[in-house]
Amino acid sequence: MVCGILRGVSQENVELVERGFESFLATGEPPWEMFDEEIEVYDHDTPDQGSYRGHVGVGRWVEVWGAAWAEWSMEPSEFIDAGDSVVVCVRMKTKGRGSGIEIERQDALVYKVHEGKILRLDYYNSREQALESVGRRQQSGKSRPSPR
Repeated sequence: MVCGILRGVSQENVELVERGFESFLATGEPPWEMFDEEIEVYDHDTPDQGSYRGHVGVGRWVEVWGAAWAEWSMEPSEFIDAGDSVVVCVRMKTKGRGSGIEIERQDALVYKVHEGKILRLDYYNSREQALESVGRRQQSGKSRPSPR
């Protein structure tokens, strides 16, 4: 019975992250109500930035990240159930603010969830890095394509 409960909770985590991600893409505003007050953000794409903490930190991270791009779009391609974490693979297109260089790549985010709140967000340059961070060399959890 415990396994069934865990599967139900991890599915709820995936649905929570899907809703939050879709809300952010639609509004440009982080889904504040889904974030724990003490959330931590680690951007492994630019590790020299350090970490960001709390709602103020999330807002600052989004501001710093967005300031680098004249244009950007992000489309989720996959949501992977990783127990208490959810891996979101995204196709990202950007155009550098100063350079004008256009980039298209696949990045991934890992959301750690506890009791219906997102506790931690890790941003990675690749699906493989994100999966390794949750202890998986290959995707072996439940995965579903983005509803988009």
